[in-house]
Amino acid sequence: MCSLELCGASPSKPSVAMFLRELTEPTSTQKGIGRVSSETLKKAGITTVADLLLHIPRNYEDRQTVVPIAQAVAAGIAANTVVTVITHDYIGRGKNATLKIFIEDESARAALLCFGRNFLRSALVPGKRYFLYGQFSYKYNELQTSAFETEPYTQNPAIFGNILPVYPLYGSLTQRFFRNVIQAALRNYAPDIENELPERIVEKYGLEQKSRAIRLVHFPGSLEQAEQAKKSLGYEEFFYLQLVIKRRAKKLKASPRHSGKIGAGLAAKLEARLPFGLTTDQRKVLAEIRDDLESGTPMMRLLQGDVGCGKTLVAFIAALFAVEAGEQAAMMAPTELLARQHAETAASMLEPLGVRVALLSGTVAPRMRARLLEALACGDIDILLGTHALFSQDVKFKRLRLVIIDEQHRFGVLQRLALVEKGELGKSPPDMLLMTATPIPRSLALTVFGDLDVSTIRTMPPGRKPVETHLARIGNEEKVYSWVSREVKNGRQAYFVYPLIEQSENLELKDAQSMFHNLKSRVFPDLRLALLHSRLPEEEKKETMDLFVGGKIDILVATSVIEVGVNVPNATCMVVEHAERFGLSALHQLRGRVGRAEHQSYAFFIYDKELTEEGRSRLKAIKETTDGFVIAEKDLSIRGPGELTGVRQAGRFKLVFVDILRDLELLKTARADVEQLLEDDPGLIDPQNRVVRTVLDRVPPFSEETAAGG
Repeated sequence: MCSLELCGASPSKPSVAMFLRELTEPTSTQKGIGRVSSETLKKAGITTVADLLLHIPRNYEDRQTVVPIAQAVAAGIAANTVVTVITHDYIGRGKNATLKIFIEDESARAALLCFGRNFLRSALVPGKRYFLYGQFSYKYNELQTSAFETEPYTQNPAIFGNILPVYPLYGSLTQRFFRNVIQAALRNYAPDIENELPERIVEKYGLEQKSRAIRLVHFPGSLEQAEQAKKSLGYEEFFYLQLVIKRRAKKLKASPRHSGKIGAGLAAKLEARLPFGLTTDQRKVLAEIRDDLESGTPMMRLLQGDVGCGKTLVAFIAALFAVEAGEQAAMMAPTELLARQHAETAASMLEPLGVRVALLSGTVAPRMRARLLEALACGDIDILLGTHALFSQDVKFKRLRLVIIDEQHRFGVLQRLALVEKGELGKSPPDMLLMTATPIPRSLALTVFGDLDVSTIRTMPPGRKPVETHLARIGNEEKVYSWVSREVKNGRQAYFVYPLIEQSENLELKDAQSMFHNLKSRVFPDLRLALLHSRLPEEEKKETMDLFVGGKIDILVATSVIEVGVNVPNATCMVVEHAERFGLSALHQLRGRVGRAEHQSYAFFIYDKELTEEGRSRLKAIKETTDGFVIAEKDLSIRGPGELTGVRQAGRFKLVFVDILRDLELLKTARADVEQLLEDDPGLIDPQNRVVRTVLDRVPPFSEETAAGG
């Protein structure tokens, strides 16, 4: 039996588990990094040696395989060959002349255009041979390149014959800069990097030793070595991610509590007041939740369903189960706009039943906040709704039974679990219900979230009509504007959404502020328009939304701040300009802001003429289906699962070497290995275990500030 403690690094040497995060020497201390380059690195988030070593190549240049010029041009790849310099010439005259060097290899003759590099006249001598790497193309009836590297032909070249890393660049920093400073950092620190994975795991999969792996991921001897190094380091990332998730999940499941029947009197009273009946799927999910609440272990359940399927109502009824048991519930949303809307809906639906509802956000005045927190701690608040403010240390419940997290993908994996720690001290942790309108495949959900039960709502409330979706190229907006005008004159309302708040010097995109004034003065001068975006004060946002909900505003011009949760049944038109700039899930969420009543609704996605292949795929998918489950699958295939699962926001668990979707099988393998280790060595669950404690200590503490930072 092999425990991580026995396989860990010795205390006398620096421990670098969890992706080398303990190499905290500032980059400014490294040779070759001056004041200017240090500042540039800092702006890119590279401040320590660890950050530098984790600046992983985006790809590699193969300087080993010989690729003659003619073969490279035919294949559309870079040439890697030996050339002979034929002669020199110049383009232009005088001091502005540009050196032009004619060369040839075994396959073709070509020209090197030396823009800003006339000094190469003395470096590339006619009649001599050189290694050359460059991308050639036909221009002006000849093969030529202006982007090339050369090296004198010798038996032992410094660069040619190697695999060179190609790094993401920032500012004026070059590939040569990153190669030199990372190579220096590896010389200074790599020898002290030790394995922390169990040796039996390393041997079982033939993983590289960590010191060697981190070297090879930067400077491999072959492309195969680079892939093996990434696999070894990626496995470790998955291993530790799963260790923390499984440990916390097992801790929750192992927490005993008294089981018993949960009353449904309040739920029945609420249902009797509703002007509609619950769908079959809603009833099924509520039965699953009630069974969980009556069981002897805390609930950990993911509720997924399409936009507008009635998840929020299910959440409110689940909260009533907790309240009827004499306990409290907390519901967290990612934005104040959504949290406030949930609170207003909960107040109108639940307060007539005698349920005490409150809202807590970062903008609550200090005096009001103090009174609210006192009432919460005394048990005088039954259901607390809010934003990240619920993470704050001064938020204490008397008897927290149920934690509900809406739009769970907006929170990090570990952040989502932070509210669990708000449970009553010394008692079992509260039940947890995660909700998402971005469905996640079950295998992925189980792998990322640990032992999580999954409930699904597929049926929509009766009377809803599918939203008609139309695509329009920029330049054809007038037809869309006419359609919207007709809808508004028929008593309906509309949204116009833009990717930017204000004009950008770097992006030629329409923005919400400019378009608000344009729409108001030129396109819809007779209609009532308002502007909404994240930089407005919360009170102004609340006032604007209240006016829109009350029908006092015809058209709401906004950014994606209205992407989630906004519910205005009278709104029937959603116009998204520069739709190619939004993710597929975001487009589907925005479309879900309309079609929330019996009226026929419409979504217009206006796109730029210059579309990337990914942008074209997103628009094709959003046009073809309104099924959120199909959308989710397509979204996963297009952009990966990071945003869907929240793993990209999982505290310091930022995956560097692997991608969850691409490397799902490796993730499953790591998960199975962690489960086996936990079974063989239950001591791994003990937080006093040295290595486990070290791993957990590297996850940042939860506070309102760190949570808001994601």
